[in-house]
Amino acid sequence: MVRDAAGFIFQAMNEQRPFGDLLREWRQRRRLSQLGLALDAEVSAKHLSFVETGRAQPSREMVLRLAERLDVPLRERNAMLLAAGFAPMYRERPLVDPALQSARHAVDRLLAAHEPYPALAVDRHWNVVLANRLVAPLMAGAAAHLVSPPLNVLRLSLHPQGLAPRIVNLAQWRAHLLQRLQRQIEVSGDVELTELLEELRDYPLHANGPAPAEEFDVAGVVVPLQLAFDGGVLSFFSATTIFGSPVDVTLAELAIESFFPADAATARALERLAVDVIKSAS
Repeated sequence: MVRDAAGFIFQAMNEQRPFGDLLREWRQRRRLSQLGLALDAEVSAKHLSFVETGRAQPSREMVLRLAERLDVPLRERNAMLLAAGFAPMYRERPLVDPALQSARHAVDRLLAAHEPYPALAVDRHWNVVLANRLVAPLMAGAAAHLVSPPLNVLRLSLHPQGLAPRIVNLAQWRAHLLQRLQRQIEVSGDVELTELLEELRDYPLHANGPAPAEEFDVAGVVVPLQLAFDGGVLSFFSATTIFGSPVDVTLAELAIESFFPADAATARALERLAVDVIKSAS
């Protein structure tokens, strides 16, 4: 992959696939027939068939319309445009780019405002981009290679040298993370995420004596993270925040993971921890 000066991503010519192949792959991933997609995109089924087989060349407007109907991620929309012979549409810039200053400010404010509870921003591969001050203390004891950049939160969570030995309900939390990652792969078709999933599945599952399922379901709707910490157990449930209608690849792939206390004891422990973190930073 090559990035030009304007921030667009270009795929090497020998790596490009025909547009029809990409279209068919995304249509099948969304479990749509040619007729179903044609009706949704308001094009003829015959023309759509010709586009998939390479017998017809789509216009730029059609490429974008089909990608929108198929809910193709912005990065892959650029690839589809390139495969069809058009310039990419969506830039990818680092979060420190001046053009993304307002978005970076918004993320910083969200993370800071969530204290005394932990929150972090991750990219599409679950690598930490930003985090508030309550995240680092919870990672204490993890192997250095797991907390060095790029810090992957899924790898850190499930690796036997990471947080796994401290996760009380490891079997349930592991199943939750793997299911979530599997759904993300189904939506995105990301090869690197597929490799990550295979890696995580190979990690040994230590018997940490998890409580029965009914004891750690919060109101029967979520599976919390139960983490041994400072002689007790912190219990969290999480929420994910994404940017609405982004037109930049970086923002489209950024997610904020916010952790909330699942019980009063955890809330009190986090408030005490926040006081210690602030004192040590001053």
